[in-house]
Amino acid sequence: MVPTGAYGTWPSPIDASLAAAHDGRPEHVGFVGDEVWWTEPRPAEDGRRTLVRRRTDGSEEPVLPAPWNVRSRVQEYGGRPWDGAVREDTGPVVVFSHFPDQRLYAYEPDGGAEPVPLTPVSGVGGGLRWADPVVHLERGEVWCVLEEFTGERPGDVRRVVAAVPLDGSAAEDRSSVRELTDDRHRFVTGPRLSPDGRHAAWLAWDHPHMPWDGTVVMTGEVAQDGPFTGVRAVAGGSGEAVCQADWAADGSLLYVSDTSGWWEPYRIRPGSATAACLCTGRAEEFGGPLWKIGQRWFHPLGNGLIAVIHGRGATALGILDPETGELVDAAGPWTEWAPTLAAQGSRVVGVAASPRSAYEVVELDTGTGRARVIGSAHDDPVDPAYYPEPQIRTFTGPDNREIHAHIYPPHNPDRTPPDAELPPYVVWAHGGPTGHAPLVLDLEIAYFTSRGIGVAEVNYGGSTGYGRAYRERLREQWGVVDVEDCAAVAEALAAEGTADPARLAIRGASAGGWTAALSLATTDLYRCGTIVYPVLDLDGWGEQTHDFESRYLESLIGPPGEVPARYRERSPLALAEHITAPFLLLQGLDDVVCPPAQTERFLARMAGRGVPHTSITFDGEGHGFRRAESLVRALEAELALYAQVFGIDRRDVPPLELRT
Repeated sequence: MVPTGAYGTWPSPIDASLAAAHDGRPEHVGFVGDEVWWTEPRPAEDGRRTLVRRRTDGSEEPVLPAPWNVRSRVQEYGGRPWDGAVREDTGPVVVFSHFPDQRLYAYEPDGGAEPVPLTPVSGVGGGLRWADPVVHLERGEVWCVLEEFTGERPGDVRRVVAAVPLDGSAAEDRSSVRELTDDRHRFVTGPRLSPDGRHAAWLAWDHPHMPWDGTVVMTGEVAQDGPFTGVRAVAGGSGEAVCQADWAADGSLLYVSDTSGWWEPYRIRPGSATAACLCTGRAEEFGGPLWKIGQRWFHPLGNGLIAVIHGRGATALGILDPETGELVDAAGPWTEWAPTLAAQGSRVVGVAASPRSAYEVVELDTGTGRARVIGSAHDDPVDPAYYPEPQIRTFTGPDNREIHAHIYPPHNPDRTPPDAELPPYVVWAHGGPTGHAPLVLDLEIAYFTSRGIGVAEVNYGGSTGYGRAYRERLREQWGVVDVEDCAAVAEALAAEGTADPARLAIRGASAGGWTAALSLATTDLYRCGTIVYPVLDLDGWGEQTHDFESRYLESLIGPPGEVPARYRERSPLALAEHITAPFLLLQGLDDVVCPPAQTERFLARMAGRGVPHTSITFDGEGHGFRRAESLVRALEAELALYAQVFGIDRRDVPPLELRT
């Protein structure tokens, strides 16, 4: 007989160290010759990311030892940080961005030498940064995005498409970097070269737009030595968000636009100025928010077909025939495909996960239709019986609007709850806020559910994956719709007898931290909350944060010159006096997106008010914790908060010192 145990007290083999060790996921897959390469996290090695190589015999090996860290800081969220090709005489050569100094380096792993720098260091502001490189051996160059700081303020920056010589001549000489575009646009993506080598295509946008508001597809003619010529916009515009553009084998320009209300694939044939949608009427997304430069939701194949990531809520990998609109999905258990695809011949490679498996590198053979895991394979660290069983739910919110959520009830094969007890639940608000909570195995969620604490991940209005109209519910309503939708899910779970109404909590990071803090200030629904590297004060935030998001609030809140009161009324800092529930605040001291000064002002406002709370800061961590020790401490502190507030007896985590 399975013993009975109160919710929250259950023993679990999923401890914080285990969850931390499996934090992060493989990213940025690509082919180097016949080999598949990707980046992979190393939480135990100060949170660095390494480059992993899968040889043709199926063996895997890390390419770069510590302390090499393959990660770009362009727009702070980074982007694709590497690319590779094969030289006939020496083998693979890869170019990558090294996180500490942000220089581009070239490395020949079969040659035995150390990586050599290709770009110089700049002492101005944030320096020189590079993303989305493409190695052109025949040109002796790497084409990529250059982000160049011109002053000390976050907004003193320019971005262009640039060509870096592979011979190292620019390592100490900025003037040797050839600029392929001017800086007429504030933001650009990396260029894609047409099959005949004569044209390039890239995306561009400007403040106050975010890339999911309005972008344009730019094309230009490739010159021998100078910048692109004949540069013009061929698609997109204000109110139309294009998230990717590339060339088909026949020279057609392919791109994904949400002009219909859904991100869908379009094609402009050679010699034509008219775009045609390639897959209509599905009410699905074939793209997503361009948070990182170099994200790929589709990849053209040499036979004219197109590999696409698509879906509504969950996503699948499919092969699209652009002539007929026929779409055939790869078979397999995966419910979420990350926006990174690579292709060679009949092989398509991506990164995918499911509710029973973490993100892994998956290859689809388009000739046979077979999909298989080829790298970073999920290996159950504990018996899968301890994993949660998610429920895909749709709730009704104010004005009868739909709210999408994933519900993870408490689950542990070793314990049965008392018949009369309802479980505590934590509502998770995702970041972004233009983002999405995917339906995948997350050991942080399992950490709580296996102990008897339920988790509700809410894809509140404003989330991606459900069309532009759903995404724009948050326009000028941030701090209202997100708070209401999270509350509606929590109230529904309590009303139906799924959750204990007296033991509800809310938790969020970044934009989710804003939602969590505002939820504590404007509702009496939650007994406590966990607020992680949050936005807390809108006053001056645009000048304090990084350039990429410095005008984001104009769509989320409204133009500050037109609605100044709204900026004060919605800030958690201004509403701090209404918070009465205990909370935990976690902050990285190197965060340039949500600066630590905001949390300091917020904590000063809370001091002496009699509200139990505590804060933990993490030296060396930025916007998102990456080091194993930071992840462990944060997770154990969060569990300790719920245990103390909900009256749960847990002696396996250090107690929190809640001050008032």
